[in-house]
Amino acid sequence: MELQSFAQCVSPLQESAMAAARARQAQLAKPPGSLGRLEELSVQLAGITGNVHNHMDRKHLLVFAADNGVIAEGVSSSPQSVTLMQTVNLTRAKTGASVLVKHFGGKITVCDVGVNADIRDGAVLNRKIAYGTANMAKGPAMTRAQALQAIQTGMELARNTQADVIGIGEMGIGNTTTSSAVLAVLLDVEPETVTGRGGGLTDESFRKKKEVIRQAIACNRPDKNDVIDVLSKVGGFDIAAMCGAFLGAASTHRPVVIDGFISAVAALCAVRLCPNVQGYLIPSHASYEIGYRLAMDAMGLKPLFLLGMRLGEGSGCPLAFEVLSAACAIINDMATFDQAGIDDGYLDGIRQGDKFSVEGAQ
Repeated sequence: MELQSFAQCVSPLQESAMAAARARQAQLAKPPGSLGRLEELSVQLAGITGNVHNHMDRKHLLVFAADNGVIAEGVSSSPQSVTLMQTVNLTRAKTGASVLVKHFGGKITVCDVGVNADIRDGAVLNRKIAYGTANMAKGPAMTRAQALQAIQTGMELARNTQADVIGIGEMGIGNTTTSSAVLAVLLDVEPETVTGRGGGLTDESFRKKKEVIRQAIACNRPDKNDVIDVLSKVGGFDIAAMCGAFLGAASTHRPVVIDGFISAVAALCAVRLCPNVQGYLIPSHASYEIGYRLAMDAMGLKPLFLLGMRLGEGSGCPLAFEVLSAACAIINDMATFDQAGIDDGYLDGIRQGDKFSVEGAQ
């Protein structure tokens, strides 16, 4: 009930601010719509914050780390110990995501919500719920109470993070298996439709991965209409915490960036819990995982980049942060037609309709 009440507090985007941002874009010295997604993002940001003029100076990546008991089924090419090592390395600017965060001057918080080891590095935030989930192929991955605890952890961390924009990433060996299972249930599709090779698998291991997902769903029978039930039975602590972080960021009227496949599944969970969250989401890159597009379609979103990325960790978020900064720079600093000394009457005909589309283009 507390989660439902919280979700109801996430307000829709502010239409008046978006209208004002569109009016501002129409005044800028450029052909209408010529800056494409940058213009769209500036309007979305206005709807999120209620302000036409925004700044993305404080950029923060939240990474949730956890282990998954399902790796006992041989669904990953990496040993579980990699979760621990990379969780620590993320705090030392030694991984792909943390290198990019440092390069662009952002901040990172790495939160342990379920790593199967004691982490004695003070740079890792300890919010451990358990030492990894149970093996979902044999029974529920976690209890419903643990799923709610993970969601609350992510909500609180996002709400308390001092930033203009937040990105959501993860670290956890085996979590492409759990996220594929969650997505298959939420979309009511066969596991093959949404399951990719993750960090890389042999043909036999890939076949086994899909079989294990099917077994876990059949064994646990999660209710597709109950996100908490799905997360608790075939999800992971990381996905549940990420779901909460999306909710938390939206509740404080800040844009929140989706990383890749696992982040997208967590975002979909948040949208299913609270549809208004959708307006606060900024997808970064198109993940290489095959289920990513289906998750995006389910939320009505389109990624900013097509870079062939599949690392995870939140590696797409720092890149998206910079595009959001660029969108703010355009609407904040670009001259209007009046300021540029240009009579924009020559655009009147163009403004009556779309004069930029190529004939026959879809």
